[in-house]
Amino acid sequence: MDNGSYYERIDEHRFKPTAHASGAWSTDEVHFSPLGGLITHAIDRHLADRPGDGLLLSRISFDILGRLALDECEIRVETLRPGRTIELVEAVALIGDRPVVRARAWCLASGDTAAVAGGAAEGLTPPEALAPWPMADLWPGGYIASLDVRPLAPPLPGRATAWISTPLDLVAGEPVSPLASYVALVDTANGIAVREQPTAWMFPNVDLTIHLHRRPRGRWTGLDTTVVFGPTGQGVTSTVLHDIDGPVGRAEQILTVRPS
Repeated sequence: MDNGSYYERIDEHRFKPTAHASGAWSTDEVHFSPLGGLITHAIDRHLADRPGDGLLLSRISFDILGRLALDECEIRVETLRPGRTIELVEAVALIGDRPVVRARAWCLASGDTAAVAGGAAEGLTPPEALAPWPMADLWPGGYIASLDVRPLAPPLPGRATAWISTPLDLVAGEPVSPLASYVALVDTANGIAVREQPTAWMFPNVDLTIHLHRRPRGRWTGLDTTVVFGPTGQGVTSTVLHDIDGPVGRAEQILTVRPS
């Protein structure tokens, strides 16, 4: 097993998770964060094979269909709606020949809109100026243990802002785009601002949707996160996404809330 990555490639479509990918709700499952990054990586490779260029992945949505066992997975990607300025791509991740995640990505034409750019929030305090937070004291699993987490202030119930990074590769010995590396950390948002202790209440997300107004860069993913629990078993985790240059977009997760 490679000790410096979340996944190892088996062949063109199949990957094996390492112990670093193990989940927070159950350590015999994969944490969705690195799997989401892996799916994005597979979409990146699919898009690289198309003729021409100029389309940017601008929205990606993941629906989690079932248990994410810490086991070999297969990822299949296809273009649903080809186009020169707008394209829709779908990826399906399978574990044990069963679909466990279905993702759809909208890719939009790039162009120079700097003259009209604006409307985003202010940037965050740089991570270098912040102290690490031992998130592994709250959550188990190899994935959480692998992270460098630096909150801007002590996390509160339902509210936290933090930088997340990792020293590990997404796929062993394989170049990965800054986007895939960035997406591989976004699902962490649901664990940084817990409203209730996870030993008493469960609140896993069944989806993740990311909208981007520009491409993220750098090794840090900034999460400005708010968590709301409703009165009938649902919750929402909402996050303004940042990189070292400022906001890049938003992420939303729907939660199923129930006693542990």
